[in-house]
Amino acid sequence: MTTTASDLIDISPEVREALADRRAVVALESTIISHGMPHPQNVETAAAVEALVRAEGAVPATIAVIDGRIKVGLADGELERFGQAKDVAKASRRDLAFIVAAKAIAGTTVAATMAIAARAGIEMFATGGIGGVHRGADQTFDISADLTELGRTPVSVVCAGCKSILDIAKTLEVLETEGVPLLGYRTDMFPAFFSRASGHKLDHRVDDPEAIAKIIRAERRLGSAAGVLIANPIPEDDALPADEMEERIEAACREAEAEGVAQKDVTPYLLARINTLTGGKSLQANIALVKNNAALAAQIAGVLTRTP
Repeated sequence: MTTTASDLIDISPEVREALADRRAVVALESTIISHGMPHPQNVETAAAVEALVRAEGAVPATIAVIDGRIKVGLADGELERFGQAKDVAKASRRDLAFIVAAKAIAGTTVAATMAIAARAGIEMFATGGIGGVHRGADQTFDISADLTELGRTPVSVVCAGCKSILDIAKTLEVLETEGVPLLGYRTDMFPAFFSRASGHKLDHRVDDPEAIAKIIRAERRLGSAAGVLIANPIPEDDALPADEMEERIEAACREAEAEGVAQKDVTPYLLARINTLTGGKSLQANIALVKNNAALAAQIAGVLTRTP
């Protein structure tokens, strides 16, 4: 992938050098820091995820917007400052120009992170769960831009499925419409974020990073601009029972509707409320699955550097 970063993007020296040397690099999003977890767990998790990527032989590139500069790779001081900052915006692709022009600070969603990673020349990205079709979307038309981005941006994404607060069946239908290759890593079932299986069967299963890398390369050789989505279930020891989680998700969704929570505020509200309802168990599961995804993304990125 060719680097085409503009003068609005600051690529850290470490990431720039790794890209120039064609070494493995993994993009990491920042809304999980700004909107997905409280401080100090957010900074601790971000640092641990970066360490896991390094342990697998890749270079982490956490992406965020700070003072209007798009950062690809954060220094330690920047990570801590970002993790403690108040009133951090949640930036999807459509918001980036506004945030940059306002010299503001923002966490990047999956869609924004994919767009920036592609501009920087990074082809692997690890996240927790992608956005998708929200429950009740037949009335609200609330469908995440992540799905559109996956259909048009050639960055491969490792996730633990879509967030289980969403309508998973409709999310899978939109992914198919967008032409996004969807691979289950060592699973025949699409994972449900906190739980290992959603009940929705996948068409394609892969059991090793080498096979995934070959599929990604074949997708690019076919001229596709879509991202490849790798669904990686949460580790079994960290998974939460699907039935219990569904009860808590439905309760949180009812509360959100009663309080008039909408649009970008829905996901952070629901994740925080579900964490309270589970006594903190959902936060621990979230941390575990993000780490699991980062390790797999780094392994795939390493194979990609050796796969023509």
